[in-house]
Amino acid sequence: MSSALEVWQRGPLPEVPALLQPVAHALLQAREEINEYMEAFPAELLWTKLAGKANVGFHLQHLSGVLDRVFTYARAEKLSEFQFAQLAEEGHDSQDGYSTQDLVERFNKQVDSALKQLIETNESTLTNYRGVGRAGLPSTVIGLLFHAAEHTMRHVGQLMITVAVLRYN
Repeated sequence: MSSALEVWQRGPLPEVPALLQPVAHALLQAREEINEYMEAFPAELLWTKLAGKANVGFHLQHLSGVLDRVFTYARAEKLSEFQFAQLAEEGHDSQDGYSTQDLVERFNKQVDSALKQLIETNESTLTNYRGVGRAGLPSTVIGLLFHAAEHTMRHVGQLMITVAVLRYN
């Protein structure tokens, strides 16, 4: 298949339940676009803010973090202390300094984990109630998985614009 085709145009993904194909397609599309746009992006620009909006480093951290957190809720689990620590870190460099590749690889691994969970998700559970956050806000398995996909693509779009402006201005 031509890489000019978007992921959803390449056909169904083996082992992913039919109703979760759009989620998997969106996550794989996001991964392809992020890896392309972030290639050779200078680490010194990761934390540069434009017009008071989120920086590239935040978007990369947030993309990984949201997938992790939302998929955790979809499994009816509570967030770990590590997940809360990563949430608190979003928008800030690590003490040792992240490379662009560190943050891209974190996202790639999170997509791999999400895909594994999609494959293991029984379609009969998709309408099961899931509480979100400490308040237990109401959602469902499919609601959370769909939100993870659409939220990811929203941040990919924002990331792409921020990267383009930083690179070419």
